[in-house]
Amino acid sequence: MSQKDFIVLNAMLEPLRRWYTQAGVEEIALNRSEQIWLRLRNRRNNPWIMMPDRDLHKDYLLNLFYVIANTFEGSFDPNAGTPTLYATLPGDHRFAGIAGKNVMYDEDDLTGGFAFNIRAHDGEVQYGFEDYGLDHDDDTLHKVKKTVSKTEKNPYKRLLQLIQSGEPILISGATSTGKTTFLNNLLKTLDDNLRVITIEDSRELIVKQKNHVHLLLSRTNQTNEMTYKGLIDLIVRMTPDVIIGGEVSTQNAGAIWELMRSGHDHFYASIHAESPDSAYEAFADRILHSGVKRDAKNLVEVMRQKLHVIQISRDGGLRAVTAIV
Repeated sequence: MSQKDFIVLNAMLEPLRRWYTQAGVEEIALNRSEQIWLRLRNRRNNPWIMMPDRDLHKDYLLNLFYVIANTFEGSFDPNAGTPTLYATLPGDHRFAGIAGKNVMYDEDDLTGGFAFNIRAHDGEVQYGFEDYGLDHDDDTLHKVKKTVSKTEKNPYKRLLQLIQSGEPILISGATSTGKTTFLNNLLKTLDDNLRVITIEDSRELIVKQKNHVHLLLSRTNQTNEMTYKGLIDLIVRMTPDVIIGGEVSTQNAGAIWELMRSGHDHFYASIHAESPDSAYEAFADRILHSGVKRDAKNLVEVMRQKLHVIQISRDGGLRAVTAIV
């Protein structure tokens, strides 16, 4: 980085610096223009707060991406190349972002949106083992996730337990069984304060949580070099509370499985299958067809242990959940 590049970059970052250098701010996220989200340190419940900022308009954001890319010699090109961008900003603040038609917040972003996270670096913040729930006088480990009762007989209560505990869920059903509609209803049960990231072929999901990002990767109309692997690399840096992986296909099965196993709570996807058994088998088959080398039988067994299936079936005009595994 030349001295001139450093001066230009610092000047361009000025409207953002006042947010990510605030005391107590662990991270900032932008999902749409003129709006910034702050993630506060040591705040377990509802850590994100939103602040309006008219300085963060679309012209500024586009210039910001190009300045960062030019400074660090990145290959950012939302139209014909890669729309994602990664950098370590002055002060060791980590930047991960995406721009263009692969990202949108709402209908205002049909021509191209912006989303990024900046993980703030504060060398003065020191963490000890006690900050991770360890106490030399306590013989127990801290429980973060709610446990799901395996003896619950009521299917409605069991479904809510799975959702509230953050267990990974695969929505299975044949054509026109209402898998996307079911996912939309599932989203309604989640806390309004959660940060939601979706991966879709086309925009279908309705997210009521204001802190959300829609990532789009068309199977038929993709013009740049964005891939599901690229989306994975981005998502894990964007601090999601909820990830919705869309419909499982040969193109994305490996990526969705990798995300499901990454330790994120509240991961949901759907698949075309007529029973829970065939859902596991179809998921594994699509992973193997994507080039991943695994033992099919072992892969299905791992899925049964880690992944829940909600089966939706249809009889005429009736749609019903017929199994919760």
